[in-house]
Amino acid sequence: MKKAVTFLCGMTAAVLMTGCGSVMPDLTEEETEIISEYAVGVLLKYDRVSSGRLMSQAEYESAEVKKLEKENTKAAEESETEEEADAPGSTAETETVDVSQEEEVDVAAPSTIEEYYDIQDFTFQYSGYELAQSYPSGEEGEIFFSMDATEGMQLLVLKFIVSNTSSADQILDMLEHDAKFRISVNGETGENALSTMLLNDLQAYKDVIPAGSSVELVSIVEIPQSTKVDTIDFTMRGDAGNTAIKLQ
Repeated sequence: MKKAVTFLCGMTAAVLMTGCGSVMPDLTEEETEIISEYAVGVLLKYDRVSSGRLMSQAEYESAEVKKLEKENTKAAEESETEEEADAPGSTAETETVDVSQEEEVDVAAPSTIEEYYDIQDFTFQYSGYELAQSYPSGEEGEIFFSMDATEGMQLLVLKFIVSNTSSADQILDMLEHDAKFRISVNGETGENALSTMLLNDLQAYKDVIPAGSSVELVSIVEIPQSTKVDTIDFTMRGDAGNTAIKLQ
C-alpha cells in the first residue's frame, strides 16, 4: 500500500513539476479517466483490509433494496392496523365474553308415571277407558267397595297396566309417592281424580306385585252423561310441578 501511494504521489509530482515554470500538458478527458481508474485499481489491489470495510456496488444495491422492502412492509402493517381500528363496529379494546351463564338446556318432561314419580322396577301402561254408571260391576266377582255416578253424570274409568319388571317381588306404594292426578276430557279444564276406597285405585294402591307380574289399576273422574270422549289429557301433580301426558 505504501509503495502504491509513493508511486501515485511520484506521478502527481512529475506531472506538476514537469518543465518547472512551463505549462502543464493538456490531457484529454479519456486520458484523465484512464489515469483515475488505474489509480483506484492500484489502491484497491494493495489495500488488503479494504475488502472487509468496503462494499461493492451490487452489495450496496442489495442492502438498499432490503431496507426499502422492510420499510414498505412496516408501513403496510401500520396502515392495515389503522384500517381495522377505523372499521365500523371495531374497537381497540379486547371484547369480553361472559361465560358465567351457561345456555339453558331443554330437558324433556317426564312422559310416564314411573318417570315423573321416580318409581323404580315398575312400568305404567295406559290400556284404555270405560264409561259406566257404577264401578266395578257385579260381573267382576266379590266386591268390597263400589261407587256410583251422581245424577246426570257418568264415570270415566281410566285403566293402567302396572308391571313389576324386576326379578324379585316388589311393594308398590303410591301413597308413599304422594301421587295425585287430574283428568281433562276434550280439552276442558279437567277435574281431580276421585279419591276412592277401591283396592285398585291408582292414587292409593299399596300391595306386593310378584316378579314379572302385572295388575290393573284405575283412575276415575265424573263427566257429564252426554259427553263423547275424543281426547284425554292426564296430568301428574307433585312437588316437581304439573306434567300432562296425552293418553288419547
